[in-house]
Amino acid sequence: MPATAAVAPPPTAPEQLAARLSSGDSDESLLPTLREIKNQIIGNRTKKLLYLRLRAVPKIVALLSSSSSPSPVIVQAAAAVGSFACGVEEGVRAVLDASSVPHLTVLLSHPDAKVVDSAARSLRIIFQSKLAPKYDFLLEENKTFLLSLLNSTNENITELAASIVAHSCEKPTEQTSLCDAGVVQKLVSLLGGSSNQRDTSLDAISAIVKNNPEVATKFVSISNGKAFNSLMGLMQDRYPRTRLLACVCLISIEQAFPVYFQEMQIKTKLILILLDLIEEAGRVGDEAPFVLKGLIGESEELHRQALSVTAAERLCGYLRKGKAVLEARRLEGILLVLAELGSKLEQSRAQLIELQVPSLIIDLLKHDCAQVRVAACHVIKNISRSLKHLCAGRFGSESIVMPLVQLLCDSSTSVQTAALDAICNVAVNLTTKKSVLLQSGGVSILCQLARSMHSEVRLKSVRALRNLMFLLDRKDKDLIFTELTVSTLTILISDPDPLVQEHALALAGNFVDGSGVSTKFIFSEDISIIDAVSRQLKGECSPGMCIQGMFFLANMAAENESQKDAVMDCILPTSLDLAISPPNSFLVTFLQSKERLLRLSTLWCLINLVNPDQRNSLRVSALQGAGIISQLKTMVNDPCLDCKLRVRMVLERCLENRE
Repeated sequence: MPATAAVAPPPTAPEQLAARLSSGDSDESLLPTLREIKNQIIGNRTKKLLYLRLRAVPKIVALLSSSSSPSPVIVQAAAAVGSFACGVEEGVRAVLDASSVPHLTVLLSHPDAKVVDSAARSLRIIFQSKLAPKYDFLLEENKTFLLSLLNSTNENITELAASIVAHSCEKPTEQTSLCDAGVVQKLVSLLGGSSNQRDTSLDAISAIVKNNPEVATKFVSISNGKAFNSLMGLMQDRYPRTRLLACVCLISIEQAFPVYFQEMQIKTKLILILLDLIEEAGRVGDEAPFVLKGLIGESEELHRQALSVTAAERLCGYLRKGKAVLEARRLEGILLVLAELGSKLEQSRAQLIELQVPSLIIDLLKHDCAQVRVAACHVIKNISRSLKHLCAGRFGSESIVMPLVQLLCDSSTSVQTAALDAICNVAVNLTTKKSVLLQSGGVSILCQLARSMHSEVRLKSVRALRNLMFLLDRKDKDLIFTELTVSTLTILISDPDPLVQEHALALAGNFVDGSGVSTKFIFSEDISIIDAVSRQLKGECSPGMCIQGMFFLANMAAENESQKDAVMDCILPTSLDLAISPPNSFLVTFLQSKERLLRLSTLWCLINLVNPDQRNSLRVSALQGAGIISQLKTMVNDPCLDCKLRVRMVLERCLENRE
């Protein structure tokens, strides 16, 4: 007879398997049921969610604590619990809600080694989730329990201990307590173990030393620096994940104890290794750019060093070769590193522009992943800080502006705010060639967002409009104001958020800057912008708001007589009759301020009010009566040279008006 191949039986339906868990079947039938459930859910999110709806998890967890469950059943039940918790947040919640952690913890002391291994592996998976409970290591019982795990000869248990530390140790007091208890030395001893032990130990060491100079100092002194040298050696490990975790650990030490990293050679090595790791497959390559960003962040020195080892070229190379196929997480990370490189140094921004980064990321502004769109906006925001290229109009092209305008209508608020940040910088186009942004419908959307209930969206929309209004011609200013409306600006000037108030005042100041201000916008429908500004300046407001309010008044006072009179009414609201004691003016308080810009903006307002002509003698008399001229005489030797010169200008003009 010809040989026949064995045919595997079809998989049992999940509904049937879930029903068997509570049917009172014998141990012999429970074992294959658990094994089949576990095999069906491994790597299958859909099946996991189906079994969660069938409430299989509580039934499986119940088997862990049953005195009648034989070891093979417990092993499979524990493994199934770990599978449910792996990679699916809903699965972790279900496992935690079923009180699996205390049951699995009890099993760590089970006489059967296979049960112990299965329970330890499942607990380790659970503690990799942010949803897992955290141990308070200031409690002696928790510290004792952790040390008992670290002292175990079972590799799975020591890995679990390291995972618990990495997950739970956050407070400086906990870090110091664990270090003093000898936990760091125990973890260092595991660096010579298996690859899994090394990786979990590196994670745990990073958690203990993070932002803690005292613990970092103790770490580098362990065995006369041997622990630190072990980390340096692990940067060259054959396993990519170990190399990545060694870099993370070293960066944590460097940031907590920078004195130990005086030599640029170590930092350069870290940069080069992380750049190499970006090419690795899977999670290592996805996480490497985020680690690199954390290393070079906020350091101009490291920015320069990264550029010197061709970091920008390599990152752009990754985008050119694989931006269509790279995972979203890796794309986001690469973009954030490029954004970081463009955040501080003009030479960095120039190099990124030379590498055509803006053109490279235009398509990524339309990426399906919101985080990638946000990161692409950050790149444009930081590169467009380049005054040289901004003046040249490099960022005013339709290919860049239009995708940003489209993102203003994105369903994600984080994308909207990132796009607004980019537009804020692009809008400061000193060549005044802002036609693309004006004609793209962007103004209408910005004005709508300025009325948003979301304070951050509102703030950044007002900032963008403020920058767009800067140095714009009168026709386009009126166009923006017609869209925004006087009533909206008046409301924004009195917004609950002080920063919104400040930028709204600056927006108003940019509008009235220059000749030909349309009085229909300044005094309209009994809603006077100048009245709103006056109310803010007379109240309790921040120096920044006062500065912007005074620049608004200074710009108003530079125009016609009616506007000068309106400014006088604002700063001196009561008619000055010499027979009546003079009212106090907030200008005197501003002139006495320690804030240089507040004194300077107030002085500019006074300069514009007292231009010598026949009518200004009345204004000078009013200012004298309010005590402002007397205050100015005390400022002739102001420590700020700008203020000193402006004080003399005001006093000279006052003398000219009297003559």
